[in-house]
Amino acid sequence: MIAEKWPTELHIRDQGSVLDIQFDDGATYALTAEFLRVESPSAEVKGHGPGQEQLVSGKRKVKITKVSPIGTYAIRITFNDGHDTGLYTWAYLAELGRTEQSLWQAYLAKLQTANQNRDY
Repeated sequence: MIAEKWPTELHIRDQGSVLDIQFDDGATYALTAEFLRVESPSAEVKGHGPGQEQLVSGKRKVKITKVSPIGTYAIRITFNDGHDTGLYTWAYLAELGRTEQSLWQAYLAKLQTANQNRDY
């Protein structure tokens, strides 16, 4: 499968707090480790189907410790909390970048509804 967008640059900065990604169409995104962790495409977070999503809290201080290529279509991100099972395709990373604000606001609202927070 060929991704619609292709990454031209990928950098981890701020001691693992941010993943910067630039695509061949000129789009650039700075995605925080916390955001990437709580939106992980893994079964642990997304479940195995609609309605099985899990709310992940307490990840404000999570860091990226490693980024590994998966073929030519994705990366595996390892976080300092041990999570490393999500495969972030180029298309998924581009979608996260485009929809970051709305996803983040929805996440914060879910935390509040569940009486959870970003620290624990």
